[in-house]
Amino acid sequence: MNISGNKILITGGASGIGLGFTERFLKEGNTVIICGRRESVLQEVNDRFPSVITRVCNLAVEDDRTALYNWIAVEHSDLNVLVNNAGIQQWMSIDDADFLKRAKEEIAINIEAPLHLTSLFIKLKSLHTIINVSSGLAFAPLAKVAVYSATKAFIHSFTMSMRHILKSKNIEVIEAVPPALNTDLGGKGLHDIHPPVSEFIESIFEQLKQGHSQVSFGFSQAMVKAGPEDIQNAFNRMNGN
Repeated sequence: MNISGNKILITGGASGIGLGFTERFLKEGNTVIICGRRESVLQEVNDRFPSVITRVCNLAVEDDRTALYNWIAVEHSDLNVLVNNAGIQQWMSIDDADFLKRAKEEIAINIEAPLHLTSLFIKLKSLHTIINVSSGLAFAPLAKVAVYSATKAFIHSFTMSMRHILKSKNIEVIEAVPPALNTDLGGKGLHDIHPPVSEFIESIFEQLKQGHSQVSFGFSQAMVKAGPEDIQNAFNRMNGN
C-alpha cells in the first residue's frame, strides 16, 4: 500500500485505534474523512485537526450506511481507501437478560457494517485499498467477550476471501490485527494495562510500507503465527483454565 497521497475514509475514526489511524494518515500526507455516531466527538477531532472531514453516521443503521456511500460518491468520488475500523465490544454472558439485544448490536456494527460498506464502496472506480480491522481475539477468543471474538473471526475469514475475490478489480485488501490496547473499547478502564495505540500504529505502518497484506503487533502477531496447540494454550491462559 502506498501510505501517502490518498483520500481515506476511516469508520470510527474519532477515537481509539481509529483516531490512531487518523493521526498517522494525516501525518503521511493523506486527506482523511472520518465518520461516527457522536457529533461532539467528531468535532473534537476536527478542532485538533482542521483538515479532517467529518460525517455523522450510525453504522448500525443500513440507511445511514447507504447515505454515507451516496455522499462520498457525490462529494468525494476520488476516495481510494476504505478503513473498516468501527467496532464495539460487549462484556456479557449468554445468560444475561439482554444478551441477544446486545449481541445483535455487536453483529450490526462489527459484521453487517463492514460487509455492507465493502459491497458499496467497491463501486467507486477510484477505490484501490480496503483495510479491515480484526483482532488477536479472532484467533484465540476471550470468553468474556465471546460474541466480539466471534465477529472478529468472521472479519478475518471475510478479509481472506475478499483479498482473493477483489484481485480481479485490482483492489488490495489488508487485515489489521490489533491486540488489546489502551483504549475505551468495552468500557473505560478495562484496557488501561495494555500498550498504547501509538505503539501499534507505529508497528503496522512500517509493515504497510513493506507491502504486507496482514499487519499485526504484540499478542496478535503471536496469534497470527501460532499453531493449534499454541492457540489452545493462549485460550486457556486468558480464560483461566
